[in-house]
Amino acid sequence: LQERQIIIRSCKSVNCCLSLCDTVKIGEITYKLKPPQNPELVPVKHISDSLPQTVAQHLRWIMQKDLLGQDVFLIGPPGPLRRSIAMQYLELTKREVEYVALSRDTTETDLKQRREIRSGTAFYIDQCAVRAAIRGRVLVLEGLEKAERNVLPVLNNLLENREMQLEDGRFLMSAERYDKLLQEHTKEELDSWKIVRVSEDFRVIALGLPVPKYKGNPLDPPLRSRFQARDVYYLPFKMHTEVRVFFDGLCLHAVLCCFLCVRVSQLLSLATTLCSQESSSLGLPDFPVDNLLPVLHNSFPMLSSQQLLHRLYPYNSMLGKDGRTAVEGVLSRFELLDGHRQPAPTTILSVSTAKDVEGHADITLHVVDKDITFQVPAEPRPPKSSPTYIHTPSHSQLLAEMIQSHMVKDICLIGPKGCGKSVIAREFAEMLGYSMEPVMLYQDMTVRDLLQQRYTLPNGDTAWRPSPLVTAAMEGKLLLLDGIHRVNLGTLAVLSRLLHDREIDLYDGTRLLRWDRYQTLKEQLHLSDQELQERSVFPIHPSFRVLALAEPPVVGSAGSNSRAQQWLGPEVLTMFLYHNVMPLAKEEEMGLIQGLAPNVPMEGAEQLLHLAHSLRKTNDPTAQSLASSLSTRQLLRICRRLSQHPEESITHAVNKACLSRFLPSLARSSLQKNLMNCSIQDATDPADRSLDYPCMVKDGVLTIGSVSAPIYNADQKMKVPDVLFYDNPQHMMVMEDMLKDFLLGEHLLLVGNQGVGKNKIVDRFLHLLNRPREYLQLHRDTTVQTLTLQPSVRDGIITYEDSPLVKAVKFGHVLVIDEADKAPTNVTCILKTLVESGEMILADGRRIISGWNVNGRPDTIIMHPDFRMIVLANRPGFPFLGNDFFGALGDIFSCHAVDNPKPKAELAMLKQYGPDVPDATLQKLVAAFGELRSLADQGTINYPYSTREVVNIVKHLQKFPDEGLANVVRNVFDFDSYNKDMREVLIEALHKHGIPIGAKPSSVKLAKEFPLPEVKMTGYWTINQGGNTRRKLLCPTDTRPIDVKGPVFLRVQKYPCNRQESRALSFTEEKAHWQIPMNEVNIICDALYKNQMHSIFVLTDVLYVATCNPVSLYSMKERGETIKCIELYDVFPRTISGVWQPFVTVAPLGSPLDGQVVLHEEQGNTVLHLDLVTGALRRLMISPDSDQSSSRSSNWWNSKEQQAGYKMCRDFSHKNWLLFYKEDSNQLEVLDVLEGRVHSISLPINLKSVFLVAEDLMDLKYLKFLLTKPMHMAAEDSGVCQLHSISEDSVNSGHGTTELSIPQMLSCEQLPNENLSAALNQKIVSPNRVLVDTDSYARLIVGFPDLMSPNEVYSFKRPVNLSAIKSGDSGAQAFFRGGLRSATAKQENCVGLIPVNQVVRALPPNKVPLKELYPKDVTPPMTAAYLEVTDLNSKKLKYIPVPRSMTVSPYTNWVSKVSECDVLIAALGSGGVVTVDMGGYIRLWETGLDTLQRSLMEWRNMIGSEDGRPIQITIQRDSGLDVSAPKHGKIDPHNAPHVGGNQWAGGTGGRDTAGLGGKGGPYRLDAGHKVYQVSQVEKDAVPEEVRKAAREMAEKAFKERLKEIDMSEYDAATYERFSSAVRRQVQSLRIILDSLQAKGKERQWLKNQALGELDDTKIIDGLTGEKAIYKRRGELEPELGSPQQKPKRLRVLADVSGSMYRFNGVDGRLERSMEAVCMVMEALENYEHKFKYDIVGHSGDGYDIELVTADKIPKNNKQRLKVLKVMHAHSQFCMSGDYTLEGTEASIKELAREEADEHFVVVLSDANLERYGIRPERFAQVLTSDPQVNAFAIFIGSLGDQAERLQKTLPAGRSFVAMDTKQIPQILQQIFTSTMLSSA
Repeated sequence: LQERQIIIRSCKSVNCCLSLCDTVKIGEITYKLKPPQNPELVPVKHISDSLPQTVAQHLRWIMQKDLLGQDVFLIGPPGPLRRSIAMQYLELTKREVEYVALSRDTTETDLKQRREIRSGTAFYIDQCAVRAAIRGRVLVLEGLEKAERNVLPVLNNLLENREMQLEDGRFLMSAERYDKLLQEHTKEELDSWKIVRVSEDFRVIALGLPVPKYKGNPLDPPLRSRFQARDVYYLPFKMHTEVRVFFDGLCLHAVLCCFLCVRVSQLLSLATTLCSQESSSLGLPDFPVDNLLPVLHNSFPMLSSQQLLHRLYPYNSMLGKDGRTAVEGVLSRFELLDGHRQPAPTTILSVSTAKDVEGHADITLHVVDKDITFQVPAEPRPPKSSPTYIHTPSHSQLLAEMIQSHMVKDICLIGPKGCGKSVIAREFAEMLGYSMEPVMLYQDMTVRDLLQQRYTLPNGDTAWRPSPLVTAAMEGKLLLLDGIHRVNLGTLAVLSRLLHDREIDLYDGTRLLRWDRYQTLKEQLHLSDQELQERSVFPIHPSFRVLALAEPPVVGSAGSNSRAQQWLGPEVLTMFLYHNVMPLAKEEEMGLIQGLAPNVPMEGAEQLLHLAHSLRKTNDPTAQSLASSLSTRQLLRICRRLSQHPEESITHAVNKACLSRFLPSLARSSLQKNLMNCSIQDATDPADRSLDYPCMVKDGVLTIGSVSAPIYNADQKMKVPDVLFYDNPQHMMVMEDMLKDFLLGEHLLLVGNQGVGKNKIVDRFLHLLNRPREYLQLHRDTTVQTLTLQPSVRDGIITYEDSPLVKAVKFGHVLVIDEADKAPTNVTCILKTLVESGEMILADGRRIISGWNVNGRPDTIIMHPDFRMIVLANRPGFPFLGNDFFGALGDIFSCHAVDNPKPKAELAMLKQYGPDVPDATLQKLVAAFGELRSLADQGTINYPYSTREVVNIVKHLQKFPDEGLANVVRNVFDFDSYNKDMREVLIEALHKHGIPIGAKPSSVKLAKEFPLPEVKMTGYWTINQGGNTRRKLLCPTDTRPIDVKGPVFLRVQKYPCNRQESRALSFTEEKAHWQIPMNEVNIICDALYKNQMHSIFVLTDVLYVATCNPVSLYSMKERGETIKCIELYDVFPRTISGVWQPFVTVAPLGSPLDGQVVLHEEQGNTVLHLDLVTGALRRLMISPDSDQSSSRSSNWWNSKEQQAGYKMCRDFSHKNWLLFYKEDSNQLEVLDVLEGRVHSISLPINLKSVFLVAEDLMDLKYLKFLLTKPMHMAAEDSGVCQLHSISEDSVNSGHGTTELSIPQMLSCEQLPNENLSAALNQKIVSPNRVLVDTDSYARLIVGFPDLMSPNEVYSFKRPVNLSAIKSGDSGAQAFFRGGLRSATAKQENCVGLIPVNQVVRALPPNKVPLKELYPKDVTPPMTAAYLEVTDLNSKKLKYIPVPRSMTVSPYTNWVSKVSECDVLIAALGSGGVVTVDMGGYIRLWETGLDTLQRSLMEWRNMIGSEDGRPIQITIQRDSGLDVSAPKHGKIDPHNAPHVGGNQWAGGTGGRDTAGLGGKGGPYRLDAGHKVYQVSQVEKDAVPEEVRKAAREMAEKAFKERLKEIDMSEYDAATYERFSSAVRRQVQSLRIILDSLQAKGKERQWLKNQALGELDDTKIIDGLTGEKAIYKRRGELEPELGSPQQKPKRLRVLADVSGSMYRFNGVDGRLERSMEAVCMVMEALENYEHKFKYDIVGHSGDGYDIELVTADKIPKNNKQRLKVLKVMHAHSQFCMSGDYTLEGTEASIKELAREEADEHFVVVLSDANLERYGIRPERFAQVLTSDPQVNAFAIFIGSLGDQAERLQKTLPAGRSFVAMDTKQIPQILQQIFTSTMLSSA
């Protein structure tokens, strides 16, 4: 290449004004220069002394095009090079320049003409394109790809024909045509036609990026065709390495010693590599080559290349894993990984103002072991460090590095939220003596907001006001751009010229020049500053610097949502040098916290930091997002609070900071697990704290809970809110928390669902503090303007109204911002600077500043020290779909989660709203809504029902008490009445809590009553005394202490108790029912109900149920939430092989041993004492021989006779003593649990059975000659007990002795006298006992046991003795095969309810008179048993059927020994019984007549009275007619109905005549007209034939559909079985998918429209008469060049191994997995564009069994059923083995290779990992092996607690254990909603 030379032939020196003979020659091409009209517009100092060859060639080409009169387009990668070449050319050819940086906000007015108002008239002012055309300048358009599509075509005609029609009527015409016209017409004529000549020197130079590669709009073809293009690539490799460099005309030669040469070439090779095509296909942004030389030239030789590189190209923060490895590969290739060798500067030793150079500072840095001093730009202010800043080593190092970069270029700090960027920036400014100018950037920011805004002068003229950015540049401040990651890229690009060249052109024509260029211009033109300023040229202060703050770019997000765009692209890379603010190390952070919160409790701070750092370290995205809520800023806040209130729990603080209440379930479990791992336990549950929260105002001090604050003295009393508020403990706790933070000076954020009382709490809070409030409600259309100032026009002058925000700041009020999540986050984030630094710039140029940095600036509003903000927002996520205010700004507020009050608090509050509403109703409401809320939390229903709804219901009931609850709740639930699935869930929940929605008053189904037989006196009992010594038997007793073994501690498991109210649709005796969580083979053997008196006299009823295979004990409160279970099979080890059948009875102990029970095992006489709270188990050794009995008990199974067992009498267990005896022996053991002693009594007779009659009496039965002669005994002195015999005489004693059966029950209390009198039909007062045997319904023994005279026995005889009825093959017992129930049952199933005078027995159906119970044609229902209720008061007998149990243990023989029917029965309090059937189903029954009456009344009230009469509308007005004398009236012969009219008799509503409902008639006369209407229910019913038609229609359509997809009805039914099981989940997933789709399609504001709503920002343009000043909502086109949205990729890895099939019978796991697969296929149907999914099976055959491939998704039920069938068949026939691990690993790898927005793998497995020798840690490693792929595992619960152990080792939120297979679809749904859909 011959060297091209640029020769300027000139007579004089270049600097002087040019005469006409000057030419410029580049190579062989010459250009004649013309003297410029406005020399100040000619660029200066762009040409360097030595031009690289490439640049010379570019200049030559431009000159060629210029001579041809063509417009040029310089295209090339981002950076200042293209602009620099254009400017060099213009400087060479001495052309004036009109420069425009295009952005998305550029409109045609910015290019052609803009109107301005001057003294009341609008004038057109020419803009750059027009000025350039008329005056022959060069128009430089930079950033063509940024402009919106339809803007640039405005220039098409100007470019092509040099013609343009202007708004003011002028017409621009090309020079040739104009000159032709001028030959024919005069200039005046042309002027009058408004024709203007376009200069022949007018050229356009466009600068743009190639668009497919970079982001932006592609060139419009017609526009493109009008330009000549030239590719200006980076300077070639050689040019750089040659010493010639064109940076400010400085030469690098001096600096580049030999070492540097090598290094430079290495760095350049690297840069070139990174700019190559290959690297961009890897997705690496271009290396900012243009920054390399200045940095090398100025920076320290001792900086390692890697450190240098990090500043130029921060690849760690902007690239994903692959990108990083690629860059590091290149680095090592060029031997640039020398970061370890070269130490970084560590600290700044001193900063002093430089002596010799003005505006600079001398900085001494300490690097390694030597100090280096150099100069950097600084302000003239004396530098100082701020006193509140705390130094940490890493930040000192960062500041030192920043100062190095500060020598060269502007800096950008990258770091996550709340890590201290702003603080470091402030310290940096203080240190160099800069004054800072913060500019908060937001997403909608326009270029005008950045540079200049329009305003009106007082006389109405429009003018431009420079923005803070411009003033900072002119005054040399440090400009802080906060949030460059938020602002739109095109807007930021406008600043690139300011950042690179320190030059900028503003809207009003002002130009800002770099200091040295300004000085040169001044010298060349010999102009003063004043004159230059009149020509609108200003210098930029030499020490002006920009410091940008940004959050790290989101790696790998494919632009799925605009906020998370990868902002750090090639363009932005060229603008700054980058420094990463790393999160502090733990020790540094600790130091920081101690410095800023001096007296924080150390232990707490340690735990907090441990947690925060463990969250920051993980690569799990969930944990990362939690870590962002625990930024340094939040930790500081928590610690400040802890130092004030050291008693607070860390857990509470962390949960508050992360708002854990509203996290998706996965994130929440992850947080809980991390808290556990860091051993942060919650000391007390806040719910247990005392319920009395004092809240009082006394002597001007407000106290809430434990916090006090002085009351504010408000000047504007009317602004203090006053609200109806009922105190409740939970809201008091929130308010106490708020007050703590309020006193610490925090701004508060309250997040909660709708209707939980956020506004009420805030108003109440401010009312108590007496603070005036300003209120601001945000909504979708809120803009930054509405938040700060509202512009309006008065008399042609723009005035600004202060918004509530500004008022609050001025006057120190509290600003309440409501619905903050409805406004776009980009708007609300302007609150950030206000809260953080107390600064904010308003639209009218005023600025808010906080008190400490007032330095007498004009136009300032000083922030009042009392100003506070309280922000209210709904919780993020579905169904509110607001913007995530918490995510964006959560860490600058102190957050409080407001939840619905806890049940107790809510009940108390509702009582205040409805004092007259019955408590039972309120309790039901609270319970039902509690259930609905928990359903909403699980995601089963979408709408979170809140307190607001309940309060409304209660208000209604309070005002209209007669309306039924069932009707009133419809006020809330009618919203859901058209959504079938939702309705089912709701009705189920309401019915469960006994709200009879949908029941009719007529559906009362109580059992039929029969009369009892007459009571007869059947004999006497005589207690034989004295006389006959043979009968007076003395019984010796001895006493010994108990031998106690133990304790052993057993695990007390808790299960949720799913209690259902039974009276939902009809009223029966059954009150409630629920299922005990027991397995199928278990057998219930004892049930007992006990009233416990607690210390506070709260009656809690506890129900105990014992089972015996395996032995375990369940206990539950009647209204409790949980069922406790203790499994005791380890204690009874002999339950092997079914040889030994244990039988256990339970005796609960009384106070002071509440909650403890004694268990007695009858075969082995084992007595255990068990504490249900702690799980401590002790064995009590009572009889010395109890150990030998076990040896015998093995052979009883073979011998057929029934072996005698031990028995326990527990009637007085609540007094803590029990009695044990063995059948057919003569020993009684009395155990006193409290004293720990046994009294042993020897009797002279053998025992058959023992009944306790009173505390000191026992009734013994012993057998003599098949005769049962009852005996009676009384204790007289301690050593000896005395035994009396009782002789029984029947009334008809002549007939010999009657055979007496053994009593089944003998009461230990007597009937109250009135009950006794009622039973015997005679007034009587006497001691008595109730006795029941098989022969009678009941017997009363009057006078027994206290009276010594003969006791009369009254009996209600049965028609047939029960023992005579053999168990036949009848009724429900058909599966017991006849004679199996041979042995007598161990449980008698007979209960006496003494207070209500009833005896209740459970009888098998064959002992019940079914023929009388049911009519002939009705088959009796299948029942487990009947409850026979004998009511002695009303002499009635009824049989209540007990429904059959769902499951029955297979050990039927054993079951039959427990009880003769399938239920056990126990007394329930006073008026009812509880039954437990063999399947573990518990039912509570109400049998007492009085309680039944009461309940029925309540039930009817809840339904509400439908009296069936039509509603009449009555308007009462005095008709003015007086009543004449009453008369009968005429009688109508046809008897037609008459209404009113004062003449006919028998009308309705008349005045004087007789009739109904009138006024003043003599008497009511009904002529038989129908007044009593059909009941409403019948009218509303649909006729049967209509229903039938609808049904047939549906069936027909169904069959058509089946035919269409060729599916048999059998198949349809099979598929329906799976589909219906998950219908609810599918429904709710689809709802969420729909709403997310809708949210994605939410319309945005389109600006600059010709119609729509007035855009506030354009109000002045409107004044001047602009057209495009409107904005309207429209679909926002995706930003051009932003990557296409890819679907999310999901793979379900289903387990189809043999074990699934094998265990399906036990827990249905295979079917549940099939349901889950069915759910995925159904839910994602029609969302294929959003979710690409496939389903793969894994089993012993391998891990890649294809079930559904991504490209062939099943489209209809038949294809889906086929997939399910394949799963089923495969698991039936595959090999055994387990490939869970391999399958997971393979899927993760495979998915990671695919292109997708996000990747998910869900693994379903029943892997018994331990059995296959797989370590859970290994599995955890696989799950998290690739950060791009979110992998989840659902394990199907296996034996014991194995599953829970597994879950502890696996990462939180990534693994789930479905103990109950029903949870699988729910878990899957949870995974979907909380991850995939969170960002759809």
